[in-house]
Amino acid sequence: MSGNINYDLILVLGLLVAAIIMFIQNKPRMDAVAIIMIVALPFTGIITVSEALTGFSDPNIILIAVLFILGEGLVRTGVARQIGDWIFDHSRGNQTRLLIMLMLAVGFIGSVMSSTAIVAIFIPIVLRISNNTGIVPSKLMMPLSFAALTSGMMTLVATAPNLVVNSELQRQGHEGFKFFSITPFGLAILVMATLYMLYAKKWLPENTSDGKKPHKPTLGDWIKKYQLSDKEYRVRLKPDSKLIGKNFKDFNLDEKGVSLLAVERREGRKSIFHRPVKQMPFASGDILLLDVRLEEGEITELVEEYGAEIIRLNASTSYLSTTAQEMGMVEAMVPADSHYVGRSIQELHMTSELGFTAVGLWRDSQAIQENLFKEKLKVGDTLLIAGFWEDIKRSKNDIKDFILLNLPAEFEEVLPARSKAPHAVIILLITVGLMVSGVMENVHAVMLGCLALGLFGVVDMNTAYSSISWKSLVLIVGMLPFSIALQRTGGVELAADALLVLVGDSAPRVGIGALFLVTAVLGLFISNTATAVLMAPVGLAMASELGISPYPFAMAITLAASSAFMTPVSSPVNTLVVAPGNYKFGDFIKMGVPFTILILILSIIMIPLIIPF
Repeated sequence: MSGNINYDLILVLGLLVAAIIMFIQNKPRMDAVAIIMIVALPFTGIITVSEALTGFSDPNIILIAVLFILGEGLVRTGVARQIGDWIFDHSRGNQTRLLIMLMLAVGFIGSVMSSTAIVAIFIPIVLRISNNTGIVPSKLMMPLSFAALTSGMMTLVATAPNLVVNSELQRQGHEGFKFFSITPFGLAILVMATLYMLYAKKWLPENTSDGKKPHKPTLGDWIKKYQLSDKEYRVRLKPDSKLIGKNFKDFNLDEKGVSLLAVERREGRKSIFHRPVKQMPFASGDILLLDVRLEEGEITELVEEYGAEIIRLNASTSYLSTTAQEMGMVEAMVPADSHYVGRSIQELHMTSELGFTAVGLWRDSQAIQENLFKEKLKVGDTLLIAGFWEDIKRSKNDIKDFILLNLPAEFEEVLPARSKAPHAVIILLITVGLMVSGVMENVHAVMLGCLALGLFGVVDMNTAYSSISWKSLVLIVGMLPFSIALQRTGGVELAADALLVLVGDSAPRVGIGALFLVTAVLGLFISNTATAVLMAPVGLAMASELGISPYPFAMAITLAASSAFMTPVSSPVNTLVVAPGNYKFGDFIKMGVPFTILILILSIIMIPLIIPF
């Protein structure tokens, strides 16, 4: 087509520019833009409908999807949160030690799970650390995002752009990267990021919360509001207790002004909390969690009568707070058509029928204390209900006699599969081992790991589907056809030639630098995944023109695509920390631009040393 205007290329570039403009404006949302491009490209006649949809059959797309599920296993079991708590405990309030431990932990954990997911997990952890140490969140949130982005450079599967570039290598007939091919660069950049933050933390703003986020009530708030602190009792059954062999129904505890919320029983080395049911008789050593509406002398007398002993709680301790992983509370209003109107809490027998009980009543702007169990319920009353989370969640759909109003902040921190943490860690290690060893394809190994998570109850099918970021997958699939269309119309060769003209007869290191710079700048406007899709074929074409190995150029694009440090919209990782850190757009420019330049310099030096031309 020499000497003629390449209308096909102009048409493809026009669609690409339109997509970029929509990405920048975020209207419509990114996955919708991707679908629009999938539909539009076949109309050009340059690619077929089958080629436009080819991304859905790409094994790397499946790999990205199942990696979300693997990461969800670490979320549901609390493995990541336990590491966060360990960081706080061992940093001992020292900001330098805390920052180092935080960034290294996020960097290594993020190497086997989504960087976006790791930030979402660590934001509440960092906020908790901030509250406990007095360090403002703005001093910790940006180090968190930098470490999470750097974690994407730690392993082949750490982030989608790595897999996109790897897929392009394989598509053009080259052998893909190994699992740890990117790791030396990621380790160096993680160390550099940590040292950079230790020096540059003085540039971070001293921002406090903007106060816009609505406050969610906590269990502690409700304990104060409903005056429950002196009504909580833990009672241990002695070997000669008259309760042993019986169940709570045999003693009509409700009529005595006592509600049994749970039974804590030692099983092996763990304490297991059971809901009180008729089928489970009491045993010696059982600890009963009680809500009591008696004077202290009366409860002491009742406990002695039944052959038990009171386990005193610390003044600052509440079992309703310390058992928040198993049990919780929720506020519920009594509507006009409720069958509970005109009946007392005692008459409702909630514990035996519903699995939870009312421990508080709010009426006319005050908590009802006197004769709580015998008080007749009225329309508009607010009950504070305590019980196991499973029963509370089930009641949202099954119980029509009251309306759930508020769930506490602790509800979002409940770990559905906390006891399965060892299973999740072992499955993850085996999966990574299979990928590293090359015994089977990466996607096959990860799918096997996900099946194992399901087999051992770490995740279920609903959880697995909901954990996948379908928006990200559709975005990748929607941008992949541009790679085919640009190659077919000569756009890739044109871009490669333009870069080669730019660098002239300079050393290949200059080509790596130019490719890195273009990729990083393009990443300011569109997602790093879309950037990788567009730039990977350009980099490989440059290598082909120069007659040298494609791997150094592919690695430069991989590192540049993950270097989304410069704006709050260049990556979801940055976007997530904007609100809790109360950052401005300029804060990311001030911190991100110098660091991206450092990565550019490091890449130019390291890539040729580790991956020869």
